Amino acid sequence: MIEKILIANRGEIALRVLRACKEMGIKTVAVHSEADANLKHVLLADESVCIGPAASSESYLNVPAIIAAAEITDAEAIHPGYGFLSENADFAERVEESGFVFMGPKAETIRIMGDKVQAIRAMVASGVPTVPGSGGPLGENDNENKEVAKKIGYPIIIKASGGGGGRGMRVVHTEANLIKSIALTKSEAGSFFGNPEVYMEKFLENPRHVEIQILADGQGNAIHLGERDCSMQRRHQKVVEEAPAPGITEEQRQRIGKSCVDACVEIGYRGAGTFEFLYENGEFYFIEMNTRLQVEHPVTEQVTGIDLVKAQIQIAMGLPLQIKQEDVKITGHAIECRVNAENPSKNFMPSPGVIERLHLPGGLGVRWDSHIYTGYPVPPHYDSMIGKLICFGSDRETAIRRMDVALHELIIKGIETNIQMQGEIMNDKGFCDGAQNIHYLEHRLEHLV
Repeated sequence: MIEKILIANRGEIALRVLRACKEMGIKTVAVHSEADANLKHVLLADESVCIGPAASSESYLNVPAIIAAAEITDAEAIHPGYGFLSENADFAERVEESGFVFMGPKAETIRIMGDKVQAIRAMVASGVPTVPGSGGPLGENDNENKEVAKKIGYPIIIKASGGGGGRGMRVVHTEANLIKSIALTKSEAGSFFGNPEVYMEKFLENPRHVEIQILADGQGNAIHLGERDCSMQRRHQKVVEEAPAPGITEEQRQRIGKSCVDACVEIGYRGAGTFEFLYENGEFYFIEMNTRLQVEHPVTEQVTGIDLVKAQIQIAMGLPLQIKQEDVKITGHAIECRVNAENPSKNFMPSPGVIERLHLPGGLGVRWDSHIYTGYPVPPHYDSMIGKLICFGSDRETAIRRMDVALHELIIKGIETNIQMQGEIMNDKGFCDGAQNIHYLEHRLEHLV
């Protein structure tokens, strides 16, 4: 059994992991930058270690410092949370080589799934539906690339193999723009991800973003916990997530869920993970797999009653999966709104500063995952998300109305936030009707702020 875990992250996810550890009787080590000494989880952890200056490159991405912190505190395992080093195969490898347990998949699995071309090949081999595409990286022959695009059919999208976060993508509508677009995307991919390799896929015009949550123990056991809809996005960044996804039937859920479970068994997956799909006209198309906990995992927890972080920890301890597929029941509906320190009326500019006043919502079915408190100084160095508001109801309409009430109750003064915009979304007819797609919010933003 693991008795002490180092949490290699910050903010609300670090606090979320700490809470799970405390419930399980596991001691915790918080690592932090110089700017984060007053984070809530740092103050609550059994031990804390400063690992560097404010810049994440010198602290939360500083692998030697994190390993050293684990060594001096006698931690047995390292939980990466999400973001930062959570999907860094070299980090996972270094953790294991240093004698610690990495609370995530094996390094080779992260490496495969982090390369979108390899991931798609693995999914095709496992029978998971994928978007029609090049089937591999694009070469240097312009005529061959034109033929591939013609065979797929325009519009197509060029994507970086090592991409993510909305970068390294370019939509092409005509052959006249193809070669230039490939060259530009390759250049971007090399700059952003250190890998100029790109591939080509059919560009779906108005798909939804639907993802499947899985748990697997690497011992031949895997389950899915249903789906989430994450279609409300701005610049490829999720804004609102919900579970289950509107309009997905039980038959569809079990069919796509089984294909993901089978893929996990096939590749020997270990830990929590998410298969992300584009969904259009009743069909699922695999786009990538996140080999970590997702920001939006609370909505799945609310509708299944399963603690994903505890499950992660148990799997990392080497325990076989404690839950069988027949034990997973989807009940009610949950919605999550990401609360960001940013100003929607000023092109979503970050709004760091001191939280002068904080009043949290409450009531039946209301959950608030956050590290902030009155007097907390939101630093300018990291992601702008400062909290997640999750509301659960017996059905989608109840969850939406409950979220609307909770957003009106949530008061954060001293900085700008996107709370008002989230309230506008909850009252948007298209969203309430479940008519959203991945482009919907971008098109509606001018009316929502």
